[in-house]
Amino acid sequence: MTELTELTALRLLDGYRKGEFSPVDATRAALERAGRIQPAVNAFVRLDADEALARARESADRWLRGTATGLLDGVPVTVKDLVLQRGGPTLRGSTTVDPRGRWEEDAPSVARMREQGAVFLGKTTTPEFGWKGVTDSPLSGVTRNPYDTSRTAGGSSGGSAAAVALGAGPLSLGTDGGGSLRIPAAFCGIFALKPTYGRVPLYPASAFGSLAHVGPMTRDAADAALLMDVISGPDVRDWSALGPPPGSFGAALEGGVRGLRVAYSASLGGQVAVRPAVAAAVRRAVERLAGLGAYVSEADPDLTDPVEAFHTLWFSGAARVTRRLGPRQREVLDPGLREISALGARFSALDYLAAVDVRAELGRRAGLFHRSYDVLVTPTLPLTAFEAGVEVPKGSGHRRWTGWTPFTYPFNMTGQPAASVPVGTDADGLPVGLQIVAARHRDDVVLRTAHALYAAGAAGVAPPVPAGSGAPGSTSGGN
Repeated sequence: MTELTELTALRLLDGYRKGEFSPVDATRAALERAGRIQPAVNAFVRLDADEALARARESADRWLRGTATGLLDGVPVTVKDLVLQRGGPTLRGSTTVDPRGRWEEDAPSVARMREQGAVFLGKTTTPEFGWKGVTDSPLSGVTRNPYDTSRTAGGSSGGSAAAVALGAGPLSLGTDGGGSLRIPAAFCGIFALKPTYGRVPLYPASAFGSLAHVGPMTRDAADAALLMDVISGPDVRDWSALGPPPGSFGAALEGGVRGLRVAYSASLGGQVAVRPAVAAAVRRAVERLAGLGAYVSEADPDLTDPVEAFHTLWFSGAARVTRRLGPRQREVLDPGLREISALGARFSALDYLAAVDVRAELGRRAGLFHRSYDVLVTPTLPLTAFEAGVEVPKGSGHRRWTGWTPFTYPFNMTGQPAASVPVGTDADGLPVGLQIVAARHRDDVVLRTAHALYAAGAAGVAPPVPAGSGAPGSTSGGN
């Protein structure tokens, strides 16, 4: 008996190839798992069982005939409900989006996954228009942490993170404008990569401009590399997309970290107060990198906190995304989104361009830093998951979600690739994330470094079993 909901995408594909089980088995198990966890964690806006099983049967037939060629042929996947997927509405966590319509277009990343035979299970939850670092919305309510349902899953890709952590499909597409892949990955104990800006085409363009990235959320770095090989090709609908990648991300995983120049910054030069359990888990993983042959130095990047400039860009994006809403629609917005949209509408073009100048200077400093170091390692977040249903931890004194995410949003400003890797848990059993950052266009180095940690047993946490989830799906094979 194979517990299909606990297998990676690569292991599923290997099982299909060997005839151990079929895409129909895996899809049924993932759908059953999704149904069981939904009442406890609220990871999904919509599940599409009929479509998923139809695609799974088509894939199973290809595997039986020996004609399966797609890189994801028969793999169950989910998509964050900010990303277009044809056949159903993309509601973006908002009651202001009209679900009526033809909804006939896939986003570039979804189109590439469809072409490679992926089986789409459904759409995952997001805060309204992806505006904050936790996942709750007027449309779908609160998404909860798989390890403790009284805690947040993080955001804004919280539904995707919870789904992957709990076995409702090994691969998910998320988005990241200030940490929205890495934050929930850290809170939910999974892997996520924010690629170099432009590496994964984005259409329609985000209201938050070039802060926004699309990337993989997976159980490990090898699955993320697989998904990157699918979604990183150019698409004519995104004028800012990069050209084809220089090679396979999967192939680039090999080689280890011997000789890699690693800068370890525990607190960005004392700018961030990090909880002891987080600091200890990250340090242990960094010591493991050194044991694997990396040259590790404690070094802080020359990055003063760009939060004011980030707020100018982020709040302006919020104003743009809500600009066509009438008074009645604005009344039903998430109050925090309504507040920052009003602030963003007051910025001038000169304010915005001044924030762009801050980005340029940050990018220059980051480029100089990476002349000396191949990767920068930090905590992903200074804390573990806090109570669900609030934007900031109670009693923290923070006003906005950026107050507790100082390690993530600077690298949206610079457009660098950055990943979150689970490296342990705190005393409450809540996952801790380590962030790996590299120079622009070196997504391969981020993935290789993360993969080395997984291969050495220094990454990954025990899968969660939340209240009401039941046992993972299992099967002995068949169609």
